Amino acid sequence: MKLQTRIPTLRRSPTVLIAGGAGFIGSHLCDSLLQHGNAVICLDNLFTGSIDNIRPLLNHPNFRFIEHDVQEEIEIDGEIDRIYSLACPASPRHYQKDPVGTMKTCVLGIINLLELAHRKGARVLQASTSEVYGDPEVHPQPESYLGNVNPIGPRACYDEGKRAAETLMFDYNRTRGTEIKVARIFNTYGPRMLENDGRVVSNFIVQALRGEPITIYGGGTQTRSFCFVDDLVRGLQLLMESSSSVTGPCNLGNPHEVTIEAIAREVLMYTDSASSLRFEALPKDDPKRRKPVIDTAMRLLGWRPRVALEDGLQATIAYFAMRIADEPPTLVPALAQRKKGLARSLLSTE
Repeated sequence: MKLQTRIPTLRRSPTVLIAGGAGFIGSHLCDSLLQHGNAVICLDNLFTGSIDNIRPLLNHPNFRFIEHDVQEEIEIDGEIDRIYSLACPASPRHYQKDPVGTMKTCVLGIINLLELAHRKGARVLQASTSEVYGDPEVHPQPESYLGNVNPIGPRACYDEGKRAAETLMFDYNRTRGTEIKVARIFNTYGPRMLENDGRVVSNFIVQALRGEPITIYGGGTQTRSFCFVDDLVRGLQLLMESSSSVTGPCNLGNPHEVTIEAIAREVLMYTDSASSLRFEALPKDDPKRRKPVIDTAMRLLGWRPRVALEDGLQATIAYFAMRIADEPPTLVPALAQRKKGLARSLLSTE
């Protein structure tokens, strides 16, 4: 009798490139993909991303960080199986700081990533946004809605940049056969948000913890739908690994709609803060209502949010409470002057 011995072959771990991987959402995605056995390459220019977000991963054998701007051509040795395109500042305060740079990041960035994907035979997921719907005249917003976007307003660099990126994704798919996925991300919150990004949840929590007035733009009656970052990351991965026939666009967000004022009052309650509410003028083109239709994600991905707003807010508050606890104490002007004078006198005696 002839015996045959099968020697198992070692399979290469899938290699995933995350552009914008040191950012809020990107760093959580890095964590999750590493936990699932992938090799992860994190690409980031650190404009709004932070090394602190990925510091625990830097010594991981399957993790590699490359500081690079996606506006520039991307060359990476070795095989790449998946590319997540998350590289773009996402809050108005940051993307309006350099609107031309924002548009370049959206358009040149996705071209460079799609060219890399074409060379490597990789699948690409574009992190698009609910901002492609603009200030919507259809509510809630399904993927079939074409939007109401002001192409010359102060938000257009981001809104139109993301719309152009979607166009490029589908053109590469039609003309070059690139495997694509387009996720339209609605308001997302959670640990690792920047405290100075001007977004609703981070603004309210930081102001409440510091005892500052909570700034509400407009009358507070405008609505948003907030998705916890863990739910979003799970949705992104499900979309990426879905059948190649599923291209999107696919809304990913929490359909639980709340007013801005209601969020402010919940933050006050969970932080036990005595902060007052301060109302200011609504910025131009700021959407008045925002709520996703997630039927596509539920049907094709089996995805829906799991984390309740109450639980997500409390986790995010705990994160910011630790961040703020590490801040140096704020000195009143008179005390600050005395400290400076003391330092000068000490230096003069040396």
